Amino acid sequence: MSQQYRSRPLGSGVALSEAYDTALLDLDGVVYAGGHAIVHAVESLGSARAGGMHLAYVTNNALRTPDAVAEHLTELGVPADAADVITSAQAVARLMADQLPSGAKVLVVGGEGLRVALRERGLVPVESADDEPVAVAQGFGGPDLAWGRFSEAAYAISRGAVWFASNTDLTIPGARGIAPGNGAAVEVVRIATGAEPQVAGKPLPPMHRETVLRTGAKRPLVVGDRLDTDIEGAFNGGVDSLLVLTGVTDAAQLIAAEPKYRPTYVDRDLRGLLTGQPEVSEEDGGFRCGGWTAVVRGDGLVLEGDGDAIDGLRALCGAAWTHAGDGSCGLDAGKAVARLGL
Repeated sequence: MSQQYRSRPLGSGVALSEAYDTALLDLDGVVYAGGHAIVHAVESLGSARAGGMHLAYVTNNALRTPDAVAEHLTELGVPADAADVITSAQAVARLMADQLPSGAKVLVVGGEGLRVALRERGLVPVESADDEPVAVAQGFGGPDLAWGRFSEAAYAISRGAVWFASNTDLTIPGARGIAPGNGAAVEVVRIATGAEPQVAGKPLPPMHRETVLRTGAKRPLVVGDRLDTDIEGAFNGGVDSLLVLTGVTDAAQLIAAEPKYRPTYVDRDLRGLLTGQPEVSEEDGGFRCGGWTAVVRGDGLVLEGDGDAIDGLRALCGAAWTHAGDGSCGLDAGKAVARLGL
């Protein structure tokens, strides 16, 4: 396209698993939620792998080690090795190792995944600000992370320790709903110290660098459920993306997205890897996809026709994104989205 912004989701004449050599898959909200596989995920990934697509799992969740994540995926029916898993713990550990001397003490606020990643880079995890750490590494520690860990981080940072965070996702999807993520915990330390961390995870460049180094992908497709990490990360890395609606992003948020949050493709779930993607065409001032046409009328979006609800959403994105240009769409899409039942 000639525009500097994406004005509609793209189409593909072949299955995405054929068009791209590597799927860079987010985990929480894409492959599983709350430890359980998301519907259609296992069989879809199995079919994509059987067709020759390399599957890599790229997660901002720094809690577990790659070995533990790979074991969990295998238990769910998605065979994986530790080398297939890239975590924000690995990305932040590389970022820290580039700035700190080998053997430097690092106060850890998080789980075992972060400790293992730091040791792999020659850094020494410690538990107390009194251990005189030169840096603080903060990553998701799960629901049982003790409040005292935030105090230790604040003490160390106030004494001059450099603060790093694996990621700043405010929320994380689980089996019972949406829960606070590492970003919420980072805010606790920020409020207490007034400091700002260096961040490694999606959507920032250190995570993209870590992923490329570890996967060797030539034609990667980022697959995620979050606009502000997965899709923005793909945008920052200059690669294509597929948004699936199995996690935190809903239809209204997608329609309103500004350019850096607009995915290349949109689908309901991971079955979208196995199919081509329909074109969104501009016709008579509206945008058509499948049996649906979306148009701008007054200060709202209107959806006409019927068919697959995802096609209707794609058409709405075309109308909304084109109208918004390089900004965020403020049109009323409530009635149009309600028609789709998404």
